[in-house]
Amino acid sequence: MRSPSPHQFHRLAALPWAELRVSQQSPHCYRLHMHAEYSLGIVDQGQTLFQHADGCELLTAGSVVLIEPGVWHACNPAQATRWSYRMLYIQADWLHAQLGVAGLRFTRRTTHATDTRQLLHALCQQLETGHASTSPGTAPIGREWTAQLLHLLSQPAIAEPLLTASQAPQPETAAVLHALEQWHQHPDTAPSVQTLAQAQGMSASRFIRHFKNATGVTPGAYRLNLRLNGARRLLAQGMPLAEAAHAMGFADQSHLQRAFKSHHALTPGRYAQGLPASM
Repeated sequence: MRSPSPHQFHRLAALPWAELRVSQQSPHCYRLHMHAEYSLGIVDQGQTLFQHADGCELLTAGSVVLIEPGVWHACNPAQATRWSYRMLYIQADWLHAQLGVAGLRFTRRTTHATDTRQLLHALCQQLETGHASTSPGTAPIGREWTAQLLHLLSQPAIAEPLLTASQAPQPETAAVLHALEQWHQHPDTAPSVQTLAQAQGMSASRFIRHFKNATGVTPGAYRLNLRLNGARRLLAQGMPLAEAAHAMGFADQSHLQRAFKSHHALTPGRYAQGLPASM
């Protein structure tokens, strides 16, 4: 008999732009990764090391983390101890449309402000309770929940708007930008590193070096993360596992299963169900 995993995902039909991850007493470590969504997290118990481009920070109970889409990061428990956390994911395009901006830049990566923590806690709690409830009228009202979220993210101490897309950071080299455009437009059939390097008159090793300098990760890690994010989105929408694997360019269903569990500490099937995962 398989023991239950500490990880749960919560989604509501009334809030299709939001997803909540709840991990309790988790021992799992995560490799460097990025999300397509805005990520807002709370550490509930224990400690974790938060690794990002600006350095490494020790987070403790009560810490709040704020991460924009495309920002590479990793959070791993300190000294192989267990920790508990909640992470709220918000679809970027939907949020930009609600705020009337091209993007958001968080003013800081972490905060211990009590008011911020309480607001985020309330958002997470409503989403989690709404998912679990079976009684009529107890699910959070989408309009009210959205208003609370926008109130939080409209505070100058939390985030500043990017009024034009040009304000968002871009890779310095044309070769890297070209690769990112190709992979984001066609993650399932994206050209190989060798093909992209030749198109820019570079050797593969030189291209990889430029890419890592610009993004912080290798082309292979970036492309795999992009495909996993795409598969996760398709699974949440109800696409069967085999179809999601094919749509995102994985060799087969097993390939997606191995990569997904390695990155998210649960199987894609359990993620799709939005239920407690099993090991």
